[in-house]
Amino acid sequence: MIAFVSGPVAAVGPDIAVVEVGGVGMALQCTPNTLSGLRVGQPARLATSLVVREDSLTLYGFADDDERQVFELLQTASGVGPRLAQAMLAVHSPDALRLAVATGDEKALTAVPGIGKKGAQRLLLELKDRLGEPVGRPAAAAAAPGWGDQLHAALVGLGYAPREAEDAVGAVAPQAEAAVAAGGTPQVAQLLRAALQTLNRAR
Repeated sequence: MIAFVSGPVAAVGPDIAVVEVGGVGMALQCTPNTLSGLRVGQPARLATSLVVREDSLTLYGFADDDERQVFELLQTASGVGPRLAQAMLAVHSPDALRLAVATGDEKALTAVPGIGKKGAQRLLLELKDRLGEPVGRPAAAAAAPGWGDQLHAALVGLGYAPREAEDAVGAVAPQAEAAVAAGGTPQVAQLLRAALQTLNRAR
């Protein structure tokens, strides 16, 4: 198993990072939050989890070992594959997920695309004794960067100028506000795709 990769960042995309390891570019599937901390040409160390399928080998990258561990624990629940586990970590930090499970916060889980009310109830039951208690303080989830900060950092990490990133964040703000008004959580991955479309049209 590949426990981590370390080397200069060769490229960053909307949902993938390429890290050069010994002259080989390793492509890693990452959450927007992890990608926002990467800069092309700068060294990076990402914890990894290798998912093996009959027709593919997919390497998932994480900011730290804790995030990787939670990613793997989430997949021990029935119906949770790597993509859904990554989607859960794109919406919530590891501690926020632990807190949601520990407190039976069904709404927090249904904020993740692909998880409905029944699925959330099942996951709360199955994960109750697996994720453990929150490592940090309960306010850790509230202290996480807002969607605007995450999106701006991700765009700058992709090579856009801070001003361009600000304009793109402003362009997708109505979409994010609509999600909040509907009682949901703005999905940074979706907003990033929309922001990139506005930037491509502007160029």
